[in-house]
Formats: sequence, structure tokens, C-alpha cells
Amino acid sequence: MIGSPSWWRRRSLQVRITLLAGTVTLGFLIGLAALAGDGLEPLLIQSVDDELGVQLQTATAEVTAGRPPPEASVTVRVLDTGGGPLDGLPPADLDAAELRALKAGESVTAGGEHRWRWAGTVVSAPDGQQRLVAAGAALVGFSGAEHSGGIWLFMVASVGAVGAGIATWLLVRFALRPVARMRGSVRALPPGARLPLPDSHDELRALAEEFNALLARQEEATERLRRFTGDAAHELRSPVASIRVQAEVAVANPDPELSQETLADVLEESERLSALLDGLLSLARSDAGEAPPAEPVELVSEVRAAVGRMPADAPEIRVSGTVGTAWALATHAEVELVLSNLLRNACRYARGQIVVSVLASRSTVRVVVDDDGPGIAPEHRDRVFDRFYRVSDSRARSSGGTGLGLAMVAEAVRRRGGRVRVGESPDGGARFQIVWQAARPR
Repeated sequence: MIGSPSWWRRRSLQVRITLLAGTVTLGFLIGLAALAGDGLEPLLIQSVDDELGVQLQTATAEVTAGRPPPEASVTVRVLDTGGGPLDGLPPADLDAAELRALKAGESVTAGGEHRWRWAGTVVSAPDGQQRLVAAGAALVGFSGAEHSGGIWLFMVASVGAVGAGIATWLLVRFALRPVARMRGSVRALPPGARLPLPDSHDELRALAEEFNALLARQEEATERLRRFTGDAAHELRSPVASIRVQAEVAVANPDPELSQETLADVLEESERLSALLDGLLSLARSDAGEAPPAEPVELVSEVRAAVGRMPADAPEIRVSGTVGTAWALATHAEVELVLSNLLRNACRYARGQIVVSVLASRSTVRVVVDDDGPGIAPEHRDRVFDRFYRVSDSRARSSGGTGLGLAMVAEAVRRRGGRVRVGESPDGGARFQIVWQAARPR
């Protein structure tokens, strides 16, 4: 259906702009034509009044001098003040109200079906008598002229709207030609290439710049996904292969002692595989934007609880320089994940001591985790939060990590508008700083 929204949406931009411009132009011109039609009658009457005024001026001069009015292109009557004829002609078809208006110097339209336009004035004859001199003209064809003028005005409005539509069609086609060229360039764009920027600094250049930025983000996301998929496949292959080898050894050597040792190795690799899959699932949910609403979380109690969950053989963990309370804008699950991963990472590499501090300001709260381990060299600090990234042999797969813990920490903090940093601790090890937005206590 032509008037349906679906039909309208299927039309091209050129068609829609042309139809809109033509419709608006037609409505505007028809409105002007209606206004002009309404003003046509006063205009025609004014032209008649102007002619009557010229003839009346000549006639009044003659009557004042005592001579009969001259012949003219309009009818000139000489009447007494009561409306009686003094020129030997039949009585004028004027009623009392019209006579009063003429004597007051006003023009009137009289005659009913056969309309006449009259203009009059009162003058003094040489004998001192008052005379009403009236000049009149029949409005013959007046209605027909008004009707024809209105029709012509509407015809002109229609032709003008059609002309405006054609002009709009051509102008829009000309204006959209660079867009068509850009579309052809996009269709033929090879991988890794960018759209050429127009010389003019207009909307098309801005569109090309935004499209190039979109291409860059898409390629970056594709590369990140490709790297993540490859790293995930590589990481998953190792525990699966280890489990398979251990199982094959157990089948080939049915020794009870060897079987028990093999089952322990299989259990260890299975736990590692489970942790790896949990990390991948958590990151996938984060990438999909599945995050619950943030709420105020009290960090001091969360830090003490996380320290209490560490294993008994962990290095000494000391909570130092902590404020009374500090509220962060996050969720309990996110804070627990961040603290657990940071403390496990510190326990894995610390030699003897870990220090956790909670600091608060008006707009932010910070959690600082220091260890006395080997630390992280400056050239690795920018990438330590990447997925599956390992710094060196001291932080390799053999240490028990999956390479996803710090990546999940960074993702959980950044999606709440926070920041993560890694540097050197005063004890020579690594210092991890987590900054959240401060929240009001509940």
C-alpha cells in the first residue's frame, strides 16, 4: 500500500526527499493560491473604485459649475439628497443605507444579482442646493473573472509543485552522486584498506572518517578474536593432551601404584581444564555485555574475607594502611573475583609476604596488592592483563595459572569505569592497583 510505512521505508532516499519536497511545495503554493484568490475580489473592486474616483472628480467639477456631467465610460448620476433623480433619468437603484454611505463619501456595492459599484459625494450647485453626484459601474463578469483567476492560480501552483519535484529529483541525484561513488568504493575495498577521504570538509568526509574508524575497530576486534581463539585452542590442547597421555599410560600399565599416581595427575589437569573453561566462559559473558547493575560494595570487609579464603600454606598476607570503610561501585561477585585472582596471583609468586591496602578519596577507592616476588619488568606491564599472556618462565604454565586471571580482573574493573595498573612494590615485587568509582554507603 502506497501510504503504509513499509512502502515508504522501501523507497530510496532520492524518492523520499523528492516526494516530501514536492508535497511541501504543493501545499505552500496552494496556500498562496488560496490567499491570492481571497485577495482577488478586493483587488478587482479597488481597481473599479479607482476608475470611479477619477470619473467622479470630473463630474463633480461640472455639477459645481452648473453644467451637466460629461459623458464617461461609467454611469454618472445627479441626485438630490433624498436620492431623487435630477438628471431626467429613472430613479437610481439605491436604498436609504446605500445613499447615506454615498453621501458620507463611501463606496458601496448594490443591485443584488446584477451588482453595481457606486462612489459618490455631495456638492453645492450654483443655486446653493446640495446635489449628490454618484458614479457607478456594473460588475459584469466579475464572478467569472474571480473564478477563472482562482483556477489559474491553482494550475500555476500545481505546475510549480511538479517543477519543484523535478528540480529536487535532479539536485538530490547530483548531491548523492558522491555517496554512490563512496558505496562503490566500499564494495571494492580490499581487506585492510581504507576509504579515501574527500577533499571537501563536509558531512561526506565525516562519514568516510567514521567508516574508516569502524573498519579499524572491526579489524581490531577480528584480530583480537582470532588471537583469543588461537590462544584458547592452544591452552585447551595442553590439559586435554596431558589427560589423554596419562590415561593411555594407565591403560598400558595396570599397576595400582602407577594408576593412583596417574589418577592424581589426571585430577590436577582436569581441575586446571575446569578453571580454564570457567575463565573463558566468564570472559565470553563479559564480552557479550552480560553485567548485572552495579551497587555499593564495602571493600574493607571484602578484602578481609578474601584474605581469609586463602590456603593455609599461602605466604603471610597483611592488611595495612586500611581505612575504616570504603564503598565501591561494583557487585559482590566482581569484587570477589578481582580480590581472589589478585591474591592467588600474589601467593603464587611471593617469597614470604603480601601487603593489601585499601585507600579512599572523595571520588575513587583503591585496592593495592604488593608482593615481594620477582616482580614484572616494565616492558611486560602493558600486556600483563591480556588474555593468555605470560611474562616469563617464572610466570609460565607450570606455575599453575591459566593466563586468564588478570584478564578477568581487568575486564571486571574496566566495565565499571575503573582502572588497573601494575608497577613495582616497595619490597621489589609486583604492585597491582585497582581503582573503582566511589559509591555512597547503603
